[in-house]
Amino acid sequence: MMKHQNTKSIVPINLRITSFLLQGKDDYQTEADRSAQRCIIASLATLYPKLNIIGEEDNANNVGDVSSDWLVVDADKDVLSLQCPVHLQSVKEEDIVVWVDPLDGTSEYTQGFLEHVTVLIGISVNEKPIAGVIHQPYYKNTVGEDVKVGRTIWGLQDAGVGGYTPAQPPDSLIITTTRSHSNPLVEAALQVMNASKVLRVGGAGYKVLQLLEGKASVYVFASSGCKKWDTCAPEAILSAAGGKLTDILGNFYKYGANESRPNKTGVLAAVNNELHSYAVNKIPQELKDALANK
Repeated sequence: MMKHQNTKSIVPINLRITSFLLQGKDDYQTEADRSAQRCIIASLATLYPKLNIIGEEDNANNVGDVSSDWLVVDADKDVLSLQCPVHLQSVKEEDIVVWVDPLDGTSEYTQGFLEHVTVLIGISVNEKPIAGVIHQPYYKNTVGEDVKVGRTIWGLQDAGVGGYTPAQPPDSLIITTTRSHSNPLVEAALQVMNASKVLRVGGAGYKVLQLLEGKASVYVFASSGCKKWDTCAPEAILSAAGGKLTDILGNFYKYGANESRPNKTGVLAAVNNELHSYAVNKIPQELKDALANK
């Protein structure tokens, strides 16, 4: 990230995503995904032409035909008012990698579980997530008679988080996990946790929101289904809030531009280091080996 006084906002962007989500509900790679990615990548590339941007929909990276009224150029003044951490002030634009998931929770979107749908933009430097955005286009916040649709949650390493109200973790162990991609390894990892409750929801972004808002304390997914664009933004935000996200083995993923896309050894996240260590230690070595050797 460039020095604060020269920084335009990579962080919260109004993605104009809602209109895109009204199309293609029966196509898992929906027009929503493709249109949203074109909007996001074109907007970022216009403001920051030297960025390395990696999107889920690889065939949508050609953004030359994006209409100018799709481009988002506004900056979030609250974020720009933050003091950029010293260790990020000298980072060059070309050293930043941005991971974009234009529609996380596609399966849930096509089935009408719209609250689970998020847009994820993760920012990494030196292979580590340092900032991220989770946008919920269908989130409804009612204040009196007014209903505001959509919200944007963000986090920046050593600067803080915003866009939501932080909450304490539940008193008992509540786990969040996949709603639609379970298998025997996933279920075995859940069983050893001795959780009081398991929340099955869609999308990596929405699962991490369960942790941030105190609805769950651990996120367990012992499968290879996630990709780097699923976890970069959530990991950055969760880390900025004091949590931790790794693979099932307890190892951090790398987010350099040349890294492979799949998160082959699953996802394990928790609201703090203590709960993360508990979860890592509860998973039997044979289960870890089975996942690592798949």
